[in-house]
Amino acid sequence: MNVTPLALHSPRAVREVLRTHGWEDGQAALAAGGIHPLAFHLTGLDQDALQPLVRLSGTLGLEVLTGDCWAVLAGSRSRLSALARPWLVPAPLSELAAAIGLALPSEPPLAWQTARGPVALDRPVLVGILNVTPDSFSDGGRYAGLDASVAHADALLEAGAAILDVGGESTRPGRAEPVPADVELARVLPVVEALVRRHPSLVLTVDTVKAEVARAVLSAGAAAINDVTALRFDPALGGVVAAAGAGLMLMHSRGSILEIASYEHAVYGDVVGEVLAELRTALAAASAAGVAPDAAVVDPGFGFSKTVEQNILLLDELDALQALGRPVLVGPSRKRFLGAVTGQPLEARDGATATACALAWERGARLFRVHDVAATRDALVLAQALGAS
Repeated sequence: MNVTPLALHSPRAVREVLRTHGWEDGQAALAAGGIHPLAFHLTGLDQDALQPLVRLSGTLGLEVLTGDCWAVLAGSRSRLSALARPWLVPAPLSELAAAIGLALPSEPPLAWQTARGPVALDRPVLVGILNVTPDSFSDGGRYAGLDASVAHADALLEAGAAILDVGGESTRPGRAEPVPADVELARVLPVVEALVRRHPSLVLTVDTVKAEVARAVLSAGAAAINDVTALRFDPALGGVVAAAGAGLMLMHSRGSILEIASYEHAVYGDVVGEVLAELRTALAAASAAGVAPDAAVVDPGFGFSKTVEQNILLLDELDALQALGRPVLVGPSRKRFLGAVTGQPLEARDGATATACALAWERGARLFRVHDVAATRDALVLAQALGAS
């Protein structure tokens, strides 16, 4: 008799064992996902709910730790799903059961819909950063001219980028004033037009918070808008995206456009829970504006309104965002928190960026916005080969 431990950081180990015993791929994946362990932090519980929660958890084979108005609940997905049935649990637990049902990870979307058609998400999708600003934190001014921008775009595509994200307004810390819409358009519109002519099938996104800019670049052939304020700055942007049938990237941040890259609003009781809740609000705003559910992507906003410790925790617990049911994009590229952890200056953070992206893939991210596409591509190829999905 042999007893072999199975590493359960992902469902892969159980899935592969079942396949060796003749189970079909789909059947093995479903069963492995069902027994994969999950845990939830429950807060705001009243005393009337705590006692029935403990009793029912024991009946279902779940682990529960409780305190004053809080609990930590853990167990397999299949057993937690049995709890997430408001119509079957005791009345004091009906609201909690519904909330657990919403928090259970959804099946990852297979594609992201954009104005240029669907982007398949069965493998890592690299989004190359093309800054056409004079003051970006990493490469400000290097690609500000049209010829330089197009040449760099070609290099990013050659290195493996599937999408290019063009930005005409820096979000670096310490900026003095916002960029007017006409100035931003003068920077980005010629680049969008040139790239659409040069690469007609390219999925091109534009990093902007302004409806006026979004309308112009979408008319010129951009496929999606990357809003680093998740519709907080200009709520009209959602309607512009919806009218164009375009994709929308919703990034978590707090504060004004001049504050989002600072620590001014980095005050959280529960950074993961609050980011999740605020992105859920952003998705609701997008839906109310007419943006199709399969056109929205969520981004936890690494480096924006978060301290080093909060960024690390958010990266480690990134798979919590799968409860939103939308593709997850991450943009840790060369961020300050990577420098704080590694001790590396900005120009030497591409190795840490690639590692962060590989860890994010394992935790459910599918789109990766980076400066150095080649280094991150290799890390993600290896992460995917390990089956950490």
